[in-house]
Amino acid sequence: MQVNGRELAVEVDGQGPPVLMVHGLGGTSNFYQVQADALAERFQVIRVDSAGAGRSPVADGISVESHADDLAAVLDELDIATAAVVGHSLGTLVVRTLAARHLGKVSALALLGAVRAPTDAVRKAQRDRAAVLREQGTAPVAPGVVANALSETTRRDRPEVAAFVRELVMRQDAEGYARNCEALGAAGDPGPIDPALPLLLITGADDKVGPPDASRELADAHGTATLEIVPGVGHWTALEAAATTTTHLLKFL
Repeated sequence: MQVNGRELAVEVDGQGPPVLMVHGLGGTSNFYQVQADALAERFQVIRVDSAGAGRSPVADGISVESHADDLAAVLDELDIATAAVVGHSLGTLVVRTLAARHLGKVSALALLGAVRAPTDAVRKAQRDRAAVLREQGTAPVAPGVVANALSETTRRDRPEVAAFVRELVMRQDAEGYARNCEALGAAGDPGPIDPALPLLLITGADDKVGPPDASRELADAHGTATLEIVPGVGHWTALEAAATTTTHLLKFL
C-alpha cells in the first residue's frame, strides 16, 4: 500500500470491527500471527510492517511520529474511521502517538511490553546498535536480542520461540533496522493516555526492556486500565505467551 510517499506491506484479514496491530523494533507483522488468526474470526485485522521493517522498504525520515502518521493514512486508505489498536515495544510509543496526534482514530488501546521514552543510556545504546548494523549487518545483533529480550524460561523451555525471534531480527534490512533504532533513540514521551480510552496492558514479569513498572505507571496514571503481568515471560509477549495474550486481547476487545 502506498501512503505518505512510502510503500508499506499491509495485511488485512477477517471481517468485523477493525483491529490494527503494530509490531515493535526488530519485529514484523508476523509477530502477531497467533493472535491475528484468532481475532480474524470476529474482527477485521490490519497488520502493517512499519517503514524499514520486514517487507516494507527503507524510507527517509523514519520516526515514531512518521510511523503514527503512516498508520493513520493506512486506516484512511481502508476507509476505517476508528479502530482498536494493539502495539508492542517501540510500537507502544507509536500507537500512543497515533492516539495523541490523530484524535478519534483509536477507539481502544492495548499495549504489550510497554516501553518508556528512552533515557540517555538507551539513546546511546540505540545509536551504537545502529552503527553495528550499518557496519556488520544483523548477524552480530541477533544473539543479544535473543539473550536480553526473551526470558530465561522461554530460552530454556521454548527454543522454537528463540529461533523465531532470531529469524525476525536476521531477516531485517540492516539499514531499515538501523533507522528504526535511531527512531527509538530519538523518541519523546507521547504524553498521557486519555482516561476515556479503554486501555489494556500486558507485560512479562521478566521483561527487562519494557519492565512491569512501566506498565504499572501507565495503568495508575490512566485510572481504569486493565493490567496483566504474565509470569515467566520476557519482552516478546505475543510469542512467549501466545495463548495467554490471545485470551486477554479477545476478552478486552
